[in-house]
Amino acid sequence: MSPADLIARYYAAFNAKDWDGMLACVSDTVSHDVNEGVRRGGKEKFAAFIAHMDECYDENLTGIAIMTSADGTRAAAEFIVNGIYKKTDDGLPKAHGQEYRLPAGAFFEISEDEITRVTTYYNLQKWIRQVS
Repeated sequence: MSPADLIARYYAAFNAKDWDGMLACVSDTVSHDVNEGVRRGGKEKFAAFIAHMDECYDENLTGIAIMTSADGTRAAAEFIVNGIYKKTDDGLPKAHGQEYRLPAGAFFEISEDEITRVTTYYNLQKWIRQVS
């Protein structure tokens, strides 16, 4: 599978809320860099993050553009996050079903047809302004 196909499969699973499908795209030792957070290691912690996000947010990604390195070991994606803030997340404004639309991006490392690192970026202050 090409790196672009792997990333497309990962985001198709995200949009389908197929969390097992997403997890099938990442290695057991995946490193996950959360926007403005600490690095988490391993599929178990990644799965816990996905579950937490699903509890607090309902998101769909549009306009996904995927770029890959010539050697296939790295990829990047840019997209728009279209979401609903369902449940208050710790340290963030109170949730009451606010809608938001936010550009975001992610960087990936890939090895043996698996994602070994995911690093996601978005403008947290812009998100806070939209839901406040």
